[in-house]
Amino acid sequence: MIEFDNFSFQYREGTEPVLRNISLSIPDGAFVGITGAAGSGKSTLTYAINGIIPHCYPGDFYGAVSVEGYDTVDTSLTDLSRLVGSVCQDIDSQMVSTVVEDEILYGLENFAVPREEIPARVDEALEAMGIADLRERTIDSLSGGQKQKVALASVIALHPRVLVLDEPTAELDPASSVAVFELLARYAREHGTTVIVVEQKIALLSDYADLLVIVDEGQIRFADTPDAVLAHADELLALGVNCPRSTTLMNELAKRGLYAGPTVRNVAQATHALMEVLA
Repeated sequence: MIEFDNFSFQYREGTEPVLRNISLSIPDGAFVGITGAAGSGKSTLTYAINGIIPHCYPGDFYGAVSVEGYDTVDTSLTDLSRLVGSVCQDIDSQMVSTVVEDEILYGLENFAVPREEIPARVDEALEAMGIADLRERTIDSLSGGQKQKVALASVIALHPRVLVLDEPTAELDPASSVAVFELLARYAREHGTTVIVVEQKIALLSDYADLLVIVDEGQIRFADTPDAVLAHADELLALGVNCPRSTTLMNELAKRGLYAGPTVRNVAQATHALMEVLA
């Protein structure tokens, strides 16, 4: 679905590349988590997927990036927007309407979706995000989590092949964060959509992602299953990426010869593993 071929990019006002020699293949329907220290190049990586680079942020572009076979340089931003739906970190800046239903209608009307399809698409998007009851609410009356779901609904109503989300849970509490990831995972399974999430909460990414990508100083240090990546807890910590505490605990026990099982990603797995260790 998405292919980076020796991709490098330097913003026009920059003095050095933000991303260097990125080669990465993302299969169709994958749930991909991207994380790394602040300033590592995570967001720039997503800008190369949705076409913001190079169409909005000019600079020195090397190599190639393609989405479903379309080169992002040669394909217009409008056409890329039909393939890739994006939700930015600052949700309020993405809202263009005052009422929830109008927010979802906005994109459908701008992309000239046939009039007879629009009601069903609005209903489908609201139901998929579990916010049908918010249809007539004003945007400014919603909580942060509800706004996040509205933004997602407005994007999935367009039926994109790829969803890109930048820090979707940055302002959400733990319960709301899990709810957003559950919605994303279910939607991806049901529709075969490729989901790419930039997120600092590595525990969430580890539980939901098929592929975990670690970016450090403009390069990809790891790109593998969460279990394979979390096995390198010490190296991740050196890169400024904190592993889940349950992972750190069990990795330490493994170093001391007290645990020989698979990589642990969450508390439930750690509890089960510790019961075996103590048995």
